Amino acid sequence: MLLRTTRLVRIPNRHSCAFQFPFMFSFLSLQSSSNQTTEGTAFHISNLINKPNWEHDKTLKSLASHMTPHLAGKIIGLHSNNVELGFRFFKWICRQSSYCYDFDGRIQLLSVLVSRDLFGVALKAVVLLIKECEDSENGVVKLMGALDGMTELGFRLSYPCYSTLLMCLAKLNMGFVAFLVYRRMVNEGFVLGGIDYRTVINALCKNGLVQAAEMFCCKVLRLGFGLDNHVCTSLVLANCRRDDLGEAFRVFEKMSKEESCRPNSVTYSILIHGLCEAGRLEEAFQLKQEMVQKGCQPSTRTYTVLIKAKCDIGMTDKAMNMLDEMATKACVPNVHTYTILIDRLCREGKIEEANGVFRKMLKHGLCPGIITFNALINGYCKEGWVVSAFQLLSVMEKGNCKPNIRTYNELMEGLCRVSKSYKAFLLLRRVVDNGLLPDRVTYNILVDGFCKEGQLNMAFNIFNSMNSACLEPDGFTFTALIDGLCKLGRLEQANGILGSMVKKGISLDEVTFTALINGHCKIGKAKDVYFLFENMVENRCLTTAHTFNCFLDALNKDYKLNEANAMLGKMMKYGLVPSVVTHTILIEGHCRAGETSHSLKMLERMKQAGCPPNVYTYTIIINGLCNNGRVEEAETILFSMSSFGVSPNHFTYAVLIKAHVKAGRLDRAFQIVSTMVKNGCQPNSHIYSALLSGFVLSNTAIGAGDLSSIGDLDARLLSSEENDNNCLSNHVFRIMDVDHALKIRDEIKKCGVPTEDLYNFLVVGLCKEGRIIEADQLTQDMVKHGLFPDKAISSIIEHYCKTCKYDNCLEFMKLVLDNKFVPSFASYCWVIHGLRNEGRVQEAQRLVSDLVRHTGIEEEVEVTPYIEFLMKEEEDDPNKCLKLIKAIEQVHYKERPIM
Repeated sequence: MLLRTTRLVRIPNRHSCAFQFPFMFSFLSLQSSSNQTTEGTAFHISNLINKPNWEHDKTLKSLASHMTPHLAGKIIGLHSNNVELGFRFFKWICRQSSYCYDFDGRIQLLSVLVSRDLFGVALKAVVLLIKECEDSENGVVKLMGALDGMTELGFRLSYPCYSTLLMCLAKLNMGFVAFLVYRRMVNEGFVLGGIDYRTVINALCKNGLVQAAEMFCCKVLRLGFGLDNHVCTSLVLANCRRDDLGEAFRVFEKMSKEESCRPNSVTYSILIHGLCEAGRLEEAFQLKQEMVQKGCQPSTRTYTVLIKAKCDIGMTDKAMNMLDEMATKACVPNVHTYTILIDRLCREGKIEEANGVFRKMLKHGLCPGIITFNALINGYCKEGWVVSAFQLLSVMEKGNCKPNIRTYNELMEGLCRVSKSYKAFLLLRRVVDNGLLPDRVTYNILVDGFCKEGQLNMAFNIFNSMNSACLEPDGFTFTALIDGLCKLGRLEQANGILGSMVKKGISLDEVTFTALINGHCKIGKAKDVYFLFENMVENRCLTTAHTFNCFLDALNKDYKLNEANAMLGKMMKYGLVPSVVTHTILIEGHCRAGETSHSLKMLERMKQAGCPPNVYTYTIIINGLCNNGRVEEAETILFSMSSFGVSPNHFTYAVLIKAHVKAGRLDRAFQIVSTMVKNGCQPNSHIYSALLSGFVLSNTAIGAGDLSSIGDLDARLLSSEENDNNCLSNHVFRIMDVDHALKIRDEIKKCGVPTEDLYNFLVVGLCKEGRIIEADQLTQDMVKHGLFPDKAISSIIEHYCKTCKYDNCLEFMKLVLDNKFVPSFASYCWVIHGLRNEGRVQEAQRLVSDLVRHTGIEEEVEVTPYIEFLMKEEEDDPNKCLKLIKAIEQVHYKERPIM
């Protein structure tokens, strides 16, 4: 046996070479009921491959997707005397039919060759298949298991097969398995070369098996082979893998004293990597300087390790500087170097910079790999740049970089992020068309996406299909459903899902419990789930204060302060330290009850207990003081925050500004705006809402606005309990005029505030009230000043579409585009859908082309089908969804037509 611990891998019986969905494509049947026809087909194809340049024969290519491994083996058998031709055909057929001859299919074809005693072609095929496994541990284990089974047919591996296998196992860090293969080679009488011994040592070292590697080194020395740089560098690696840097440096020092084992850039890079992994970055950079002083120039690997270390600690700018340093040292970055930077920049939301690195990578002639593409697609999707993400998908396909299931998962998650879960679901068609199968992550993304959109029926349809697809739901799946049900108030169903989860033996974690507890607490039913809390304690799931915080928040909102304090005592009894959030919730409860003085005492106790208040704690205190008329005291606390190491945010300033406006001190409110800007904090919609209300309520506004009841309006405009996300007051936008907007703009400018966000605020508010003429006036003003706030533009386009004023809309979009601003993807969707519904198909199509062009997409033909897919207006058709689910289930069951 090649691997004693591995059982014989059963090769699936695959009589089919193509599959279909009834709604996707038709197929031709090649199955014959007579052996004569099969023989005739084999002879016909055999004659074709005798011709020169047969690989390019169109007839042969048309037959390729219908050749089963059995038929391919028969064709190779007809050329048993020509091993080279047989092997050429093996490679050709594997490339031509990617589904029939995926890795399982290739192993099956290898089995057919062995069963026909075509050992010459089989041995060459084994070397090819081993090389294809260099990135897949599962693949090599599967191949080795299959080869074990073939030994019963008299098939034995050659030396090139074994030697290639050793190198493959070393690359995959499978040291122990490599040692077993070595023992088998010895038992079968093979004489190993020096490269084989070095490979086994390297494989053992990659797994950190230092003692085994050292014992093997002794054996190598007894056989007459000497230690060289490669072997010693492997020993350095082994110690680094074991986090034994002391021993690694001891080997390194010995190498420095031996001429035949002098450390090279690989040795230095391994040590530098070890230091970086241990968080000893300063020593790592010192070692880099040392290697330069000793005449050993840092390699691409050296720089890549250091760049990754900088990225891992968030020092991306320093990492970018190192990329520039590489250029000065004539050290060329590789795909991995660029991918590390792209991934980190995307994680930080610096998409433009990531694009710059990507373009630089292409400029240097490097072909991005699937990991690079996936990192960039993930970055695009997180920022909502769905069109650009699909453009990358088309670039991948054009460049022969086949997307994997992770690529599609990233795209689906991106679509769900912009509330297009239905589109994400339809993307599954493309997944299966490309010979891929949805995995558990795919299903979880869709379940979570539909739950967040409140489409629980679709979420449950997908959830139920997981079992049919032989995929077990995990804790994430159940938690997403529980959270979705709780948010819709369907608590009984959520409890039922929890029961199913327990029945399946899935461990309940803190996130699951908290989702259910939070759902009950929000509707005032905290007592109904107190038993869950006890269950969490029993199962030791209570690791943070978050669950307690849910109970505390619910109790405080019901003004049950005594019970909240009792819960705090219980929390400490279970050994959990109250977090800053816990204290903040309690402080808010006392502020709600008007006990501001008690809240101030709690603030001091937090500082004494070593739990410093954060900005939210201070904001709640300031809000409580303002509500009790203690505005000056609140202002004093705000301006003293920085001395405690806490900077006020826009919410903190908004509370105070709102209080001054309410008291009629508009000048003081603007003074605070100036202060916040100087402190690096920009106003938000809360602040703009308060200031605009102040202008409307001022003496000059009264004369122009004809306000009948100042007191009543004041209460409605300046209520501290306002819950609107954008803080837009319907009342103020109904009675304001453009002069108010221009006045607030001028005052804001004096405070040194950019006006883009203000325009967004004003135009969105006016559009919501249907005052499109005034919104348009402001838009003309902002265009005149060269400003194009995205929300303002989207609001106007949306309003035109809702009122079916498409000519006005197109004219407005032309104005925007002429000024080099591209409206959002959602805006294009509204207009294109509207034009198509109006029968103006050509104009809609022209707009699609405009979108492609203005987004900077060069290859319009490749990406247009994806744009059309995203733009297509499709209603949520349950029957259509169920058909697609059923089709995918059939793929999992391999219910494909016989070819």
